[in-house]
Amino acid sequence: MERIHTKILNLGLKTSPWIAVVGATGTGKTDLAVLLAKEFNGEIISADSRQIYKFLDAGTAKPSRDSQGRCQGVLYHLVDFLDPQTPFNAGSFAALARPLLLEIKNRNRIPVIVGGTGLYLKALSQGLSPMLPQADSQLRENLLNLGAEKGRLFLHQELQKIDPLAAKKIPANNIQRVIRALEVYQISKRPISDFWNQEKKDSEEFTTLRIEWPVEILKQKLRERCRQMWPEILKETARLIPKAYCGQEPGFQSLGYSQAVACLKGKISPEEGLEEFIKETLSYAKRQRTWFRHQIKGPVFEIKGNDPGLMFSEARAILKQLKISNAS
Repeated sequence: MERIHTKILNLGLKTSPWIAVVGATGTGKTDLAVLLAKEFNGEIISADSRQIYKFLDAGTAKPSRDSQGRCQGVLYHLVDFLDPQTPFNAGSFAALARPLLLEIKNRNRIPVIVGGTGLYLKALSQGLSPMLPQADSQLRENLLNLGAEKGRLFLHQELQKIDPLAAKKIPANNIQRVIRALEVYQISKRPISDFWNQEKKDSEEFTTLRIEWPVEILKQKLRERCRQMWPEILKETARLIPKAYCGQEPGFQSLGYSQAVACLKGKISPEEGLEEFIKETLSYAKRQRTWFRHQIKGPVFEIKGNDPGLMFSEARAILKQLKISNAS
């Protein structure tokens, strides 16, 4: 049996006792996270934008949990708690996950974040800036006219007066960014650099284990997985629509469900729906792989392979080498 190849990235950065298991859909993230949580006295926080929704089980690969929210004895948070009609985004996730991190830490346990929704992980590990105010077309036009009349340097000097930090980072010749910074200040009465600083304050650091399968093996597995899921997704969707939902709710935008809704409404055949489901799943997995290769900050350990036992052995060895141990 071929040994898993592990590639270690960003070793110069300080490691954290908090663990994140990431990778494309279908790579065995959940199984690995559960094994690691059991080994290192952890609790799991799901970072999956589809597993949050109640009633949508067939196509989301939710972990099986008991009445106390445990999966194989491990507490598993932020799964199966939201109605499909409720919008949820990265900011919503971070707002729920951050207090959970502290609760888990206060229980002398190690948080294990697992999921494939990159923006959720980014919101938690790097923080999110508060929403900047929307652009004001009239104000922007006035600033553009002022710049045309008095020059870019004048606008940059105005920015220097109200926000020296932003003026230092934004060149005077970048007129669009200078105007945006002035616009934000005039609308919100806050320097734009305040929003940047808030992003840093909200960040958390994780030791990240990124699972990377051979591409063709993953594609083959995902095709078969979609074929197995599809009949139950159709049945589940038919039970919910139109009895409880119309099919336009956020939860039904998930992979497989949007195709099942189209089938129920007669827009495509079940065969066409399955092919579209497979195509979108493969495309989504490709986007995930690309995102996780380039967007994750902090210590990253790449684990290549597709054998669950070997992946666990490799991950356990890495974490023990980093002196991440049972916290109790």
